[in-house]
Amino acid sequence: MTSRTVFLSLLAAASLSTAPRPITVWIAGDSTAAEKLASKRPETGWGEMLGQYFRPAEVRVANRALNGRSTKSFVSEGHWRAITDSIQAGDYVFIQFGHNDEPGKASYSPPDVFKKNLSQMIDEVQARGGLPVLMTPVVRRRFDANGRLENTHGEYPELTRAVATERKVPLIDMERGSAAVLQSFGADSSAKLFLQLAPGENPNYPEGVKDNTHFRPLGAELMARIAVDGITALKLELAAHLHSR
Repeated sequence: MTSRTVFLSLLAAASLSTAPRPITVWIAGDSTAAEKLASKRPETGWGEMLGQYFRPAEVRVANRALNGRSTKSFVSEGHWRAITDSIQAGDYVFIQFGHNDEPGKASYSPPDVFKKNLSQMIDEVQARGGLPVLMTPVVRRRFDANGRLENTHGEYPELTRAVATERKVPLIDMERGSAAVLQSFGADSSAKLFLQLAPGENPNYPEGVKDNTHFRPLGAELMARIAVDGITALKLELAAHLHSR
């Protein structure tokens, strides 16, 4: 190996070692965002679709959303701590809860507890130099007789908006965005966004399935686009790392 070759190799290694660290976008949330097992496909969480919108050398998505979790259980089971222990300055944490905080759920968080939990999450992200972004929960597919979406989340989306305003942190309104998408498809056609399968259509669901909460790939991708549109509308620094659209 010539001295010039050695020099160029060292120069390349030095360049790699000084390359900026990719920003990590952490997702804390429930099953609507979570990564799915192969045995559950074609069910897809919107968080699985988010990374494709960013330049991979600049942003990585760490999807830590989990099925059935609320703000209360996500913290009590240690999943939140696993995120905060890993945050580095400049990372983003997208926080989307509400589905499982609602009354009747085993992980129920009363409204005052829900707000307190979100506020504590904000504190802990900011204490580590991270950037919290609150997200309202995506809607469920439930239409009334007049073809209008019904509210299935009660006051939890509004509580999320209130915390974002009080704490002056960015909010991506996934509820309103997803409602607009479902209304544009309509009561019947919106079924194609969700995990709706006829018996025998997929070996993972031999008896079929009619799920109006969880998404197929198309629905998950449209929800991820709502998140990306929110990033752009809020003019987050993160938007500079999106692929040209």
